[in-house]
Amino acid sequence: MRTVESLSLDEARRIALAAQGFAEPRPTGKIDRRHLRKVFDRVGLIQIDSVNVLVRSQELPLFARLGPHRRTLIAEATAAGELFEYWAHEAAHVPVAHHYLHRYKMELSKTQPRWKRFLELRERRPNFVPELLRRIETTGPVVAGDVSERVGPKGTWWDWDDGKVALEYLFLTGEITAHRRASDFARVYDVTHRVLPAAALDRPTPTDAESRKELLALAIRSVGVGTVADLCDYHRQNVPKARPFIAELVEEGRLIPIEVDGWKQPTYLDPDHRLPRWVRASSLLSPFDSLVWNRDRNERLFGFHYRIEIYVPEPKRQYGYYVLPFMFRGELVARVDLKADRQNGALLAKGIFGEPGIPRTDVAEALAVEMRSMAAWLGLDRVEVAIRGDLAPLVESAIASQP
Repeated sequence: MRTVESLSLDEARRIALAAQGFAEPRPTGKIDRRHLRKVFDRVGLIQIDSVNVLVRSQELPLFARLGPHRRTLIAEATAAGELFEYWAHEAAHVPVAHHYLHRYKMELSKTQPRWKRFLELRERRPNFVPELLRRIETTGPVVAGDVSERVGPKGTWWDWDDGKVALEYLFLTGEITAHRRASDFARVYDVTHRVLPAAALDRPTPTDAESRKELLALAIRSVGVGTVADLCDYHRQNVPKARPFIAELVEEGRLIPIEVDGWKQPTYLDPDHRLPRWVRASSLLSPFDSLVWNRDRNERLFGFHYRIEIYVPEPKRQYGYYVLPFMFRGELVARVDLKADRQNGALLAKGIFGEPGIPRTDVAEALAVEMRSMAAWLGLDRVEVAIRGDLAPLVESAIASQP
């Protein structure tokens, strides 16, 4: 491999896309757990989000990389002891092989609890959390509703009663783990040693420093090229605490210092990076896909300013409620406000907006193909396009003209 001292922005973008699994065509034929493992080997984790206006967000990164597939792959891998849920970026599906690297956060959460609500609970009811843990160990898995003490209706999203606070504390400290119930997406909590394979739990626990360092090494594999902030963001590491290990990784040859045209911050390259001649991938991307979840990096890498507007009042939204970036041949070129109208069997594009200077006809045709494929994958009969957005008429026309 050639010695790398600097990269053009286009080279950096192609390296990043390859690291995330977009340099290869989607597989043909039956897609199974081997393909799922390959995705996780690239991305390292998949963020979870409960919004279901289109589909649960954690399903979309697989569709983006694999195309239509059996939608139970993640649940099956979790049940087989290959994946577990933890706060690795935000809430995320993580390979159990990485469990040992997240124990430092679990231990810190035991000794330095930062939740005001938990501290208040421990002060008011010092025996509540240990008793709840003993209950789960004795009687088996629970959901939050099983231990709820709420009187009256729930308030805001984060309006947790004592039972939910205790469960989330035990989950954060690793004493219990969870999977998602298919019917309502609720977390089902159980003691960790009863769920995760012994081989993962018996792996020696590294020091705090060793864990932070290895997570940085995992991050560079998944981003391909990135700044210190990019690497720390991937597993939500504290930048000042993680920064000292950058020099060690450079000295060990596990990070290569480079310059990227237009980037001001010190940047590093995966020594095992792949630089494809081109990237032809076209995909709709979850707002929480690991390729695009870092908004600052999006702007540096793709020149794409993106903010999710779920929490913005409707009159103030610029593009829509649940807007997916559309990647065309390795560039972020459009935004699509999508909704699955399950009752009427339709995938609704409530707005489609193109970036300046894009090949509009080609983009519209590729997006029409992608949307029809997504509709079929979701079991929807058709795609409907509203007139909102400059690309909407072209996409509607492309859908109508495709066989």
